[in-house]
Amino acid sequence: MKETTNGTRTGRFSKSPSADPYPLVLDIGDFKGDFSFDALFGNLVNDLLPSYVEEETDTSEGNGATDAVPNGHLNAAKATQALSSPFFPEVDSLLSLFKNSCMQLVDLRKQIDQKLYNDKSEVSAQDSKHRKTLSELEKGVDGLFDSFARLDSRISSVGQTAAKIGDHLQSADAQRETASQSIDLIKYLMEFNSSPGDLMELSTLFSDDSRVAEAASIAQKLRSFAEEDIGRQGIDSSVTGNATASRGLEVAVANLQEYCNELENRLLARFDAASQKRELSTMAECAKILSQFNRGNSAMQHYVGLRPMFDLEVMNEDAKLVLGDPGSQPSPSNVARGLSSLYKEITDTVRKEAATITAVFPSPNDVMLILVQRVLEDRIPKLLEKLLLKPSLLNPPRMEDGGLILYLRLLAVAYEKTQDLARDLRGVGCGDLDIEGLTESLFLPHKDIYIEYEQSSLRQMYKSKMEELRAESQQSLESSGTIGRSKGASISSSQQQISVTVVTEFVRWNEEAVSRCTLFSSQPAALAANVRAVFTCLLDQVSLYITEGLERSRDSLTEAAALRERFVIGTSMSRRVAAAAASAAEAAAAAGESSFRSFMVAVQRCGSSVAIVQQYFANTISRLLLPVDGAHAASCEEMATAMSSAEGAAYKGLQQCIETVIAEVERLLSAEQKATDYRSPDDGIAPDHRPTNACTRVVAYLSRVLESAFTALEGLNKQAFLTELGNRLHKGLLNHWLKFTFNPSGGLRLKRDITEYGEFVRSFNAPTVDEKFELLGIMANVFIVAPESLSTLFEGTPSIRKDAQRFIQLRDDYKSAKLAARLASLWPSSS
Repeated sequence: MKETTNGTRTGRFSKSPSADPYPLVLDIGDFKGDFSFDALFGNLVNDLLPSYVEEETDTSEGNGATDAVPNGHLNAAKATQALSSPFFPEVDSLLSLFKNSCMQLVDLRKQIDQKLYNDKSEVSAQDSKHRKTLSELEKGVDGLFDSFARLDSRISSVGQTAAKIGDHLQSADAQRETASQSIDLIKYLMEFNSSPGDLMELSTLFSDDSRVAEAASIAQKLRSFAEEDIGRQGIDSSVTGNATASRGLEVAVANLQEYCNELENRLLARFDAASQKRELSTMAECAKILSQFNRGNSAMQHYVGLRPMFDLEVMNEDAKLVLGDPGSQPSPSNVARGLSSLYKEITDTVRKEAATITAVFPSPNDVMLILVQRVLEDRIPKLLEKLLLKPSLLNPPRMEDGGLILYLRLLAVAYEKTQDLARDLRGVGCGDLDIEGLTESLFLPHKDIYIEYEQSSLRQMYKSKMEELRAESQQSLESSGTIGRSKGASISSSQQQISVTVVTEFVRWNEEAVSRCTLFSSQPAALAANVRAVFTCLLDQVSLYITEGLERSRDSLTEAAALRERFVIGTSMSRRVAAAAASAAEAAAAAGESSFRSFMVAVQRCGSSVAIVQQYFANTISRLLLPVDGAHAASCEEMATAMSSAEGAAYKGLQQCIETVIAEVERLLSAEQKATDYRSPDDGIAPDHRPTNACTRVVAYLSRVLESAFTALEGLNKQAFLTELGNRLHKGLLNHWLKFTFNPSGGLRLKRDITEYGEFVRSFNAPTVDEKFELLGIMANVFIVAPESLSTLFEGTPSIRKDAQRFIQLRDDYKSAKLAARLASLWPSSS
């Protein structure tokens, strides 16, 4: 194929120059590379079809411009011409060309097949030759591998022999070196064993400062050997019983001990001199040599002992920093700041020493252990001895001097800050020291009886608080001047009323004590026991405080009751005396009302106080007791037992409050109720439908006095109190009305009073009381209806028939209407 000038490919064939009508010659090379059948076919037929191609092009270009007529039919002349000439005149030439091309293609295929056969034969011959060569090479390689294996075995054998020779040479060299060293050691041992105390004739090695490390090593070896030899001779002598056995190395041992001591002192002196100059390299060299003497303990102890942080003056300054001026009372906050500052200084100093120790000593952890141990066994205990002076429980310090609580607070501050110091020192590094156990041991003398101090402190603070409250009350009484007994009783009660603030202060003391229990008690069982002991103190304090407060309020109620008894108005006394007695009774009633309110306030504050304690138990105490079986339940029982005394005082006081109210109601009814209220004259004037004056006064009094009860009481306590009061009021009103005679208009007035009382007691929310007053309203109808209607009045409520009979006897026409006989005939079973 050939490339044309416009880039298209042409067929790769040539034409013969002869007159052969089929000059096409196909070549094998025409089918190589990127062969295209379309290109080959086009090159075959293009020479035969040029005119056809041109005509086809012209026809396509002119189609539609000349062949079409308006009616869409072809030109008839052209159609006739087309039918007269052949449609494809080159077909014969093309068929001949294709036949010739097929023959040439068949020849080409035969040539290719022959060439492929020749190439295949040649490849087969070459492959056989190659296989033979590979077989020969494999045999040669196997022989070569065998040779290499023999060579490797030989090399291994030679290497093992060389290694054995090397080991023998090394062993011989080591033996030679050991023998040489043994000779030298024997020589040095003989020098030390020459004469007791004579160190002047020793070799220069033992006096040369530049060879101190070597001299120390040799001296330690000689000393160890000599002591071991003496010990072995002693055993042999004891076994054989030979008392005259040789003891020839005793002199050497003594001289070596003396020399080692001298050398150690010399090194320590050099170490101290280098330490003062901060020559760390010299210090490290001396420490390394001294490590051969008793593992360097003397050097480590010597270094730690000379630290300025352990000087007596420094430790005296510690006490001044923490405690302040001598003779002044330390405060926990100032002590906490002082300890924080001091412990930070100690930690920083230990951290600086740690850097030096790491650079100097070969075993820095051992030195840090000694240093931190010295801090916790020397410096800190001396400070704590001055800070924590354990007071006497039999004769505790006064609260003015801080009391026991000051000791406990200082103990907690010191313990917490010292624990922080231990953690900081652990972070700096202290080797294998049990720093937590060592820190705990510092406070064991205080923690062993800690809970006794806590309980005594709570009792002391309670006693002091009670004395303070009594002093305030007494001062208030004195400032108010001379007053009457009744007025004084009221004032005294108000001045000594229960205070929720005081109870909150008790809880705050207890919460502080519990926080110390948590700090000092690591085990759950010990913590629960201490917390229970502390919480029991709170229960005792609150129980005693509120019980005494309730009892004081009860005393006011008792005094008011005594005043009422003194000024009861009799029947046979002059008007003047009666007026004075009535005035005194009014004063007694005012005292009773004041005492009632005071007691209700006390009950309310008592309830608030108990609620505070219960909330504190639920939020703080219970979670500390629950991990220990039975502790929580036991504490709940203790709480119930402690509050029972207060409940008893409250119950008695509420009974007295009911007595006070009923007594005043009876006094008002007796003083205000007139006989004419229920037996108004029949003068033609319209009856008065208003409540009587006595009823109005009683309801007003009850509304006023019970306002405090509605506020103070709640829940079942309120319901029980109001129910009991309602029953007593019903009974008192019933007995009061049995003293009067009623006509019909008076019956209407009574019914109006009963309605007024019933509306008031409805605020009690006591169904039984409401029912009783409703029945009273029904019974009041006996005064209103005609005698002949009484028989049908109680048909639906036979239960009140007995009380109704008593009411019927109070009718003003009971005798005139002969109601007794009528009732006997109506209700024979009740007569």
